[in-house]
Amino acid sequence: MSVADATTPEPARELTVFRRWMIMVAITSSTTLYAMTILIVSVVLPQMQGSLSATPDQISWVMTFNILATAVVTPMSGWLAGRFGWRNVMLYSQAGFCISTFLCGIADSLEILVFYRILQGGFGAPTIPLAQAIILDIFPRRQHSLVTSIFGMGVVVGPIFGPIFGGVLTELYNWRYAFYMLVPLAAVGFVSLWVFLNDGGRQSNLRFDWTGFLLLAASLASLQLVLDRGQRLDWLDSSEIIIEIVIACCAFYAFLIHSFMADRPFLDLRLLADRNYSLGLLIVLIYGMLNFTPMVVMPPMLKDLGGYPEAVIGTLLGTRGAGAVLGFFLAGRLARFDPKVGMTIGFSLQTISGLHMMTFDINVGITDVMLASFMQGTSVGLVWVPLVVATFATLDKRVLGEATAVFHLLRNIGSSIFISLSVTMIIRTGTSNYARMTEFVTPFNELLAFPQYLEMWDAETTIGLARIAIEVQQQADMIGFLNAFGIYTVASAAVIPFVWMVRMHKRTCDES
Repeated sequence: MSVADATTPEPARELTVFRRWMIMVAITSSTTLYAMTILIVSVVLPQMQGSLSATPDQISWVMTFNILATAVVTPMSGWLAGRFGWRNVMLYSQAGFCISTFLCGIADSLEILVFYRILQGGFGAPTIPLAQAIILDIFPRRQHSLVTSIFGMGVVVGPIFGPIFGGVLTELYNWRYAFYMLVPLAAVGFVSLWVFLNDGGRQSNLRFDWTGFLLLAASLASLQLVLDRGQRLDWLDSSEIIIEIVIACCAFYAFLIHSFMADRPFLDLRLLADRNYSLGLLIVLIYGMLNFTPMVVMPPMLKDLGGYPEAVIGTLLGTRGAGAVLGFFLAGRLARFDPKVGMTIGFSLQTISGLHMMTFDINVGITDVMLASFMQGTSVGLVWVPLVVATFATLDKRVLGEATAVFHLLRNIGSSIFISLSVTMIIRTGTSNYARMTEFVTPFNELLAFPQYLEMWDAETTIGLARIAIEVQQQADMIGFLNAFGIYTVASAAVIPFVWMVRMHKRTCDES
């Protein structure tokens, strides 16, 4: 079911100009608020970890399960709009988002917080696809370029300020105020939507493949549990992990069989015969892997190893949003060229930022972090527009709804999976390097006998050994972060050859 297909029969001219723009403001602000939550939470992850007595892999659940919930619910947006109307869906989504955000702030345990974050992601998921469909429906076609640009810029610019304010509030009070800050804004958004948003989007005789959807959701949820809990439970030595792997494999196998046999499956596998669409799904999967991972990995490194306060971390992450603004602007300028050009420049910039992060050490400076964040934000803007153009350039418009749902699903799945893999890489390599480095802490190590080191790192005293242990642990952890940046860099570079496998017709390139 396509969100774009769920349009109202009410002509756009029946809405006054004032009401159209007020709907535009209300929808853009609500969508921006939802986009802000990911960056705000990434800033407060280190303080959350200490407050909730969580390990690094456990605290990452706050991000991964929220993204997974978004990925699972997003394909339902079109069916929800067609069944209940976009006014009801937007209002209930905004209300649920507001309430779950407040509940995140008062959560007193990690498990409860993760549950509320799942609700927050699930309620917020329909807002972005429905918002774009509503805006295109209520405005005349001649204004579509203008309103789409305003909507896109609003969604991109908003997250710039969220981490900054969230970081300041976290430093002044605690991490809970990063959530409390969003509650009144969400309430205002709900009132604005209730006052101005008209109803529409309903369709009769609407069908949704619940069997395929639930099988895919079960498979993805089980896979996410394996990745998030595998390190803690020692992977295949745990019966829980084995059960989750079996469930994931069986559910995915049943999903494939159902997709081949159903009349109207959740995913028509025949779409994969389209070369551009198949390549687009692979590219957007890697794009999703690269999108949110640095925002999860960087704050703990800056807080625990660099000693940066939350307010500064928030500002550093805010530069990513500024880079995204530049990226979308440049993407508009590059639209006259083959989409492969913009994607290549964007992923190359990701690769350069990864190589730059691999030079970090414990004493990394603000300028270096800002440069990496800015490059990553710019690459996000450069890649997204040509990627969408190239992926759907050769598909029949009648299947765009289904194809778009899977496209966004894989983008979010890529994010949640790669975050888990990166956190696992940090923990495993950090632990192994700590074990290897402690082998050199012996009375026979001549370096420890140097006079300039004896005062602080005296291996013959308890205090000296404690200081050595702290230093070794920090250096081992830093190696773990560098390894995570390494797989980020490899993924950024590996996707570029697939970009050049995309085939664009000359007419499509000229039109784009």
